[in-house]
Amino acid sequence: MNDVPFSVVILAAGQGTRMRSDRHKVLHPIADKPMLLHLLDTVDGLGAARRVVVVGKGREQIEAALAGRGVDTAVQAEQKGTAHAVLMAREALEGAEGPVLVLYGDTPFVTAETLGKMLERLAGADAPGVVVLASSPDDGKTYGRVILGQGDCISKMVEFKDANEAERAVRLCNSGMMAVDGDALFGWLETIGNDNAGHEYYLPDVVMAAMRDGRHPVVIEGEPFETAGVNSRAELAHLELDWQRRRRETALEEGATLIDPESVWFSADTRLGRDCTIEPHVVFGPGVRIADGATIHAFCHIEGATIASGCSVGPFARLRPGTVMGTGAKVGNFVEVKKAALGEGAKINHLSYVGDASVGPKANIGAGTITCNYDGFAKHRTEIGEGAFIGSNSALVAPVSIGAGAIVGAGSVVTRNVDADALVVARAPQKGLAGWAARFRSRQAARKA
Repeated sequence: MNDVPFSVVILAAGQGTRMRSDRHKVLHPIADKPMLLHLLDTVDGLGAARRVVVVGKGREQIEAALAGRGVDTAVQAEQKGTAHAVLMAREALEGAEGPVLVLYGDTPFVTAETLGKMLERLAGADAPGVVVLASSPDDGKTYGRVILGQGDCISKMVEFKDANEAERAVRLCNSGMMAVDGDALFGWLETIGNDNAGHEYYLPDVVMAAMRDGRHPVVIEGEPFETAGVNSRAELAHLELDWQRRRRETALEEGATLIDPESVWFSADTRLGRDCTIEPHVVFGPGVRIADGATIHAFCHIEGATIASGCSVGPFARLRPGTVMGTGAKVGNFVEVKKAALGEGAKINHLSYVGDASVGPKANIGAGTITCNYDGFAKHRTEIGEGAFIGSNSALVAPVSIGAGAIVGAGSVVTRNVDADALVVARAPQKGLAGWAARFRSRQAARKA
């Protein structure tokens, strides 16, 4: 179908009142990515010639999310139903050629393969005019039902609240998504009335309009996961769980080891190499890339980080955006790293914070060390050279540079650059007062008595 132009209309004008949120429904994320953008990425991969998102209340949020993507918007000022919403896209599709896919911003996981099948079936020799995507979920809930006739031909489409008991017992449920002959779409939509329980103009009625025009609309059945929509926080959570389960299976199939798969959470763009080991209770935020053979120990949170082969992270570590770990580098327990590059074999083993920094190959950062990168107004960098050794409980006050091979004594507060291979000790000299402790205890005991 790549040689046949087609357009896509995505309906996103619904108010989503059941979400009880100031955020627009279609912008609620699954795997750290808004539902609408999941769907739009699929559409972009399929090669749509025109893309129109129908917006209504909260349009400013959607338009901001779509900025820079070359997507047109159409406004449905009054909520009169899905058929009316598609009609609002007419001007944006002026002059467009080929069929139109009608999709929903709150139904994010229809696959490019399924959409391609819909377009192919629409182009069949019998010219059905409309191809409806349906599925047979375990619980049909209040989805509209698709009543089949002969073969894949549709006999009737009925909304749940307008269906009788026999029709509600049908398992084949309408997803709302369809492929429609672009030349006939808007003419058919104009014939749709609102004589129904909701007094709305329903898009599924375009099937009956096509039938009146001598066409024989058909159905394609997809997976329930592809047709699952979100209307509430509970449905959002359930779809997130379903997506995560599928992503975990993919990770295992691609050669990663997940010790406790159900406790690992992925973002939409997480990438794992082969022979990675992911221990329990690890959360991946957006922008994580992990190379072959790395180990992520338990209870880590990683976001915006690139981790090379042979690295070890955690347990109980946090990698924030801008972290880059070279081959064999190590970040240990209770360590936080932000916007810092760790050279090959560098180690930050315990209880440290390293931010806005460059750590040279084979450098060692002792326990309790921090880079003091923020002065209350601006961030400053710390440069730590190859093979440098930073003693425990040191504070490196940026901007500052520690030369290659230098040693910083434990407990130092370093405020000036340190030359290569130098030793710096920046702490008060130790002083002892013989017998002072015994005299102190005696005085305190007497006072208490």
